[in-house]
Amino acid sequence: MLRALSHLLRRHRPDPTQLVLELAPPPRSATELFSRLRALGLKGFDSCRLTRNRTVVVSFSGRELRVHEAFLAAPPSVLASIVTFACGRTRSVRAAARRAILAYPIERPPPVRRAPEQADPADAPMVAKLETWHAEYNRQHFGGQLGRVAIRVSRRMKSRLGHYSPARTADDRAEIVISRRHIRRHGWSEALHTLLHEMVHQWQDEHGHGIDHGPTFRAQARAVGITPSARRLLATGKRPCDADLVNTDAATPLRVARDG
Repeated sequence: MLRALSHLLRRHRPDPTQLVLELAPPPRSATELFSRLRALGLKGFDSCRLTRNRTVVVSFSGRELRVHEAFLAAPPSVLASIVTFACGRTRSVRAAARRAILAYPIERPPPVRRAPEQADPADAPMVAKLETWHAEYNRQHFGGQLGRVAIRVSRRMKSRLGHYSPARTADDRAEIVISRRHIRRHGWSEALHTLLHEMVHQWQDEHGHGIDHGPTFRAQARAVGITPSARRLLATGKRPCDADLVNTDAATPLRVARDG
């Protein structure tokens, strides 16, 4: 009986490491945070980097762990969840750790809003060519039923090939934007494919459908002879590219990501 009682007391004895962590001051740098995480059992990483990412709070690639700087003030229980997320062996264990990490409050600054992009006069010949093809595709594929839209070439657009924006008010006009980088890098054949992709979104908008890549988009895309998805392999290349993606804003939820 004494042996059983002794065993029970050992099971409930506080972990001295945890007591030290509770009393220790919060880490002040990536190096100190990395040491604290290693004391909690982190393995398989060589370094830790602090971030200010607006959406991804914990992630890793290779042997580097990336942690939002707000977690410098996190209690040991939340830091232990980061260790579990990075090193956990099962999906259920990592999922529980993910929930604990996302429950930790992080104050995010408001997004920086850039001024609307102004058209560059040097791109006027590109715009004129896109307008000509818009009218031709409207005649060929849509029976001339699509309305006129503003067409713009963007020098800012890097990660997308094109974008369709519906009119916001009765006095506003819908707009199709094509990436200048896309035109110059992939050529006019691919750029016109993107234009037709955005015209399918224009067709969705003008016929009262949601602007998405669902069944109505896919059916109409096949009808006009373009790739029926948001992504396609470019003729020059090598990897899928997004024709259009939803912009993220301040409402985007925080995430933890496993890159490795």
